[in-house]
Formats: sequence, structure tokens, C-alpha cells
Amino acid sequence: MALAGVRVIELAGLAPAPFCGMILADFGAKVIRVDRTKTGMSLDTQARGKRSVAINLKTSEGVSLLKKLCLQSDVVLEPYRKGVMEKLGLGPQELLKGNPRLIYARLTGYGQSGSYASAAGHDINYLAMSGLLSRLGRSGEKPYAPLNLIADFAGGGLSCALGIVLALLERERSGRGQIIDASMVEGAAYVGSFAWKSQSIGMWDRPRGENMLDSGAPFYDTYQTSDGKYVAVGAIEPQFYTQLLKGLDLDPGSLPPQMSFTDWPELRRIFTERFASKSQEDWSQVFDGTDACVTPVLSFQQVSSHPHNQERNSFLTDSNGEQSPRPAPVLSRTPAEPSLSSDPFIGEHTVEVLNEFGFKSEEIEQMMTHGVVEGDAIKAKL
Repeated sequence: MALAGVRVIELAGLAPAPFCGMILADFGAKVIRVDRTKTGMSLDTQARGKRSVAINLKTSEGVSLLKKLCLQSDVVLEPYRKGVMEKLGLGPQELLKGNPRLIYARLTGYGQSGSYASAAGHDINYLAMSGLLSRLGRSGEKPYAPLNLIADFAGGGLSCALGIVLALLERERSGRGQIIDASMVEGAAYVGSFAWKSQSIGMWDRPRGENMLDSGAPFYDTYQTSDGKYVAVGAIEPQFYTQLLKGLDLDPGSLPPQMSFTDWPELRRIFTERFASKSQEDWSQVFDGTDACVTPVLSFQQVSSHPHNQERNSFLTDSNGEQSPRPAPVLSRTPAEPSLSSDPFIGEHTVEVLNEFGFKSEEIEQMMTHGVVEGDAIKAKL
């Protein structure tokens, strides 16, 4: 796999950092998640392919152990607020002295500098600070945050993974590691570059929810079908719009022009009534094989059985029978090979990993006895 041989220390966190770690693991990196001791269960639902080591960082021995693991690794992925790792003596400057090739990725909401650097926040806050939230929502309604996808995962976990891969590539030339300052505010804003840079061409010059791509246009929206399901319509270009009207059995001559903003409410009314006259399956039969840009809005339960997704094996099933998306993109020679095993229990691989890092059995046993580490491989097999 593309990242085979890369060793990653991921300090346990929520949402963005675990997603970043899962991406790296899916593509072949050896990702070791460092969990806290005395924790009942992990909240990491993106632990696919990772191993867990439980270390008590409230002890000096635990901090010393983590430092040794970091110094023998390629990447450290750290999701804490600014200053937490420095208080432990494990900040990037300290670790880079011991391992100049180390890539130290810091994934936070507001970044490592600025007046908000130490402030708490969540996806909706970072999205608000990026400017994007002000553009999301229906006309006449308050701004709407679409789950926690844009800042946490696209602007956070995914962009941080990109930064790590870029740093690994650069290290091949320079032989040196570096620090990655991944801010979810800036990552979200960067993901929204199209919205920013297309303002001058009239794409976003109307109020929120009244533009072509933000639910303002009737030909770029969702519609309910007779069975209570939905279809998505994205017929922007004239040739696609023509196909849409043909499938809906509407006479173009009896309708207002496609780009007449003032007539959009009337067009939406007509489309709403027409789509409500048939089921989602009926409309799929009408539009499949055309360029009308009409697709069913599939539920999580439907996606894996759709013929297109089946043909591409777009979704995988793990050993527990749970489905999730296949890693993307698909590489022709070194594709991802995601683990289908159960997610690791906290401390499941403590002994195994420490052995790999050169610790002797008696040293590990002593650390276990003194509460520096925890291991529960037996529980993991039950």
C-alpha cells in the first residue's frame, strides 16, 4: 500500500484526528492510537486498522514512554488544545530535537496562533469563523450547518492527512521532518475556495438560499416523490435542463426561461407537483441513462444495493456486519486495503506494540504493575 512502512502515533481524540488516522491506516500506515488508562471504552468510531496502547500520562514514566514511542515513529498526530503537549515536555520542538525526521501534525479548531488559539469550539464554531456558515441555508432562514462534515472532517481530518502526506513526500528530498499546523477554520475556508473565488462572476451575489447552488434554483434542489422519498436534481447546463424537462414531460414553451430568477418560485412549484406524481423508483426508471442529472436520494440502508455502487464495490462490510464507505480515491497499483476486523479495545495491543518498540517482557510487566500502561488483549478476544 502507498503508506506501507510509515509509523504513526495518534493521540486519542474525537472526530477529526481519528478520521485522519483512519485515512493513513487505510492506505497502509501503522497507526498506533495512544489511549488513556482507566477508560472503559473508546469513542473512536474511526479506529479501522489501528492498534491501541493505553498509557497513563499522569505519571512521569508514562510521559517518558510516550516520548520514546514518538521518537521512533514517522508521524505524531496530536488533537489537543495549544500548550497541552508542551506542558508534558512533548511539544514538537522537543521531539524534533530527538528525531529531526519526525512529522508532528497538530490538528485544532483555531490553529496554534491567534487570539482564539486556546479557545474551545466545535465544527459549527469553526464553520462560522470560516465565513462559509453565513452562506449555508434556505432563503429567509437562519444559517444551517450540514452535520459536522465541513470543518471537522473535510477542513480538519482530511486536510491534515493531506498535510502529513505532503510532509512525508518532502522528507524524501530533505531528510527533515516538520510541524503541521492544521486549523479547522482555515481548512474549512480552503475547502470553500470555490465560493470565495467565484463571487466576482455572479455565483453568490444574491442573498443566502437564492443563488444557483444553495437551493435557490429549482433545477438544483431535492424533491419529494409520491412514496415519501426524494430525488436530487442538478440540471444546470441548458442541455441537461432540456433532458430534465423531457423526463418530466413538460413543454419548454409553456415555462418561463430557466435563468429567470423572478420565475424560480413558479418553476419550483411546477417541479414539486410533477415529482410528487411518481415514486422514487419510477423516476429512476425515467431518468437513468439520461443526462438530466436526476438521481435518487439514497439512505444509508440503500446505498450498497444500488447497481452503480455494487459494480464499484463502493461500500464494504466489516467482520461485525457493519457497512461503511470504501477508502477513496482508488489507486491503480497500491490501493487501500482497509482492515475488516473489529475496532481495537483500549489497550488491546499494548504488549504487542511495546515489544515491537524493543521493550523487554520484564519491563512491560513492571510498567503494568505500576499502572504506567494497561493491556487487555484477553478482553478484546471475548
